[in-house]
Amino acid sequence: MKEIIKNKTLLITGGTGSFGNAVLKRYLDLNVKEIRIFSRDEKKQDDQRKFYKDDRIKFYLGDVRNRGSIDDVMRGVDYVFHAAALKQVPSCEFHPLESVKTNILGTSNVIDSAYKFKVSKIVCLSTDKAVYPINAMGISKAMMEKVVVAKSRNAPDGTNLCLTRYGNVMSSRGSVIPLWLSQMEQEIPITLTDKNMTRFMMTLEDAVNLVEYAFLNGKNGDIFVQKAPTATMEVLLSAILDLKNCTDYPVQNIGIRHGEKIFEVLCSKEEMHKAEDLGNYFRISCDDRDLNYEKYFEKGNKKIRDSIEFSSDNADMLNINEMKKLLKKLKEFD
Repeated sequence: MKEIIKNKTLLITGGTGSFGNAVLKRYLDLNVKEIRIFSRDEKKQDDQRKFYKDDRIKFYLGDVRNRGSIDDVMRGVDYVFHAAALKQVPSCEFHPLESVKTNILGTSNVIDSAYKFKVSKIVCLSTDKAVYPINAMGISKAMMEKVVVAKSRNAPDGTNLCLTRYGNVMSSRGSVIPLWLSQMEQEIPITLTDKNMTRFMMTLEDAVNLVEYAFLNGKNGDIFVQKAPTATMEVLLSAILDLKNCTDYPVQNIGIRHGEKIFEVLCSKEEMHKAEDLGNYFRISCDDRDLNYEKYFEKGNKKIRDSIEFSSDNADMLNINEMKKLLKKLKEFD
């Protein structure tokens, strides 16, 4: 990776978020020519500017919904990590059209602009909520994936477009971990939705590793998934309380929130029958057939019927000690 990005310009949409900061910390140590941060949040951009104090970081204020602002930042870019998204599930439930504008149309704008300016590689970030979606956020991300795969079929020569799909990034914005820690600091009861709810668990470093793997190995239309472990909310909470020596801390059960699922799926059974096992990752290749179905006709595929989805209910389940070991990788628990 070091040699590939040497003297290159990298654009991160939504770059003021947790993923953008993780990428900055890793790639500023390499000989990258320039990292462009594109986001709507001028306050967070100013915070990054003051924190990193690095002339190689350039800040662009704009919105992926506005094609003109994307064109302004895209000129001269070699690689794009597209992380800009509306991802708060309850908020998207109440404002679904806003998730359409950002997650679907915004992604289309980013790709079209990247094609126009002959960007070499584009990696778009998706979510487990895009698989068998039941909420507006997941539906918009599922459509985003369809847009990316469709546009990958018409990628210009020299441009590579692929996707990553991952679950809960521990301690990122919107994660339950900082919420619980904040509640403990305020000395108010911790709010728990459902103790049996399961979620995939991965660190920010895991998320960057996945995007980097897709960047290095992806073909047009590929979706990459990490084989992340999972845990119940009960195990996660018990591990946090153990590490904070607060095992008797009060907990308030509040029930499932708007649009939430009991468990998440990273690969559907329809995808698993064709997924390529790459060790720590799955690759789901683009279906490159066209609309002339007749020449591809075949009788029922038993493999699909017998496939098992890769979900947070059937992946490797962490116990409390394993969860504590993973939590210790986070700055909040080191």
